[in-house]
Amino acid sequence: MSTDVTAFIEQLPNPWQSELCSRLRQLVHNTIPDAEERIQYKKPHFLKNGHYAAVISPSKDAIAFMIMNAGELEVPKGFEGPPERKWLKIREGDEPDYDQLSSLLAQASSTL
Repeated sequence: MSTDVTAFIEQLPNPWQSELCSRLRQLVHNTIPDAEERIQYKKPHFLKNGHYAAVISPSKDAIAFMIMNAGELEVPKGFEGPPERKWLKIREGDEPDYDQLSSLLAQASSTL
């Protein structure tokens, strides 16, 4: 795992954001064991075979978990974005379905 991504997560202003980002990061690595990670455009990006697979995008009041290559996915209610990428905004106190996120990420990244 990248020390840049670790530093990024540790410097987030709210503990809930750091905890959530750490959990999402682990989810990506559990789902895509050979994923590369880097800070790009000031946020963590995860790549599979050189192609974007996922992005963690913090904002003031939410963390957006973006799944790339999502054109063929059947995404549940609550996801936003154009066909090629979908994201779920997670706010403090939300309990996202991590198994569902992992399944969607696995499907989307299977062709990368």
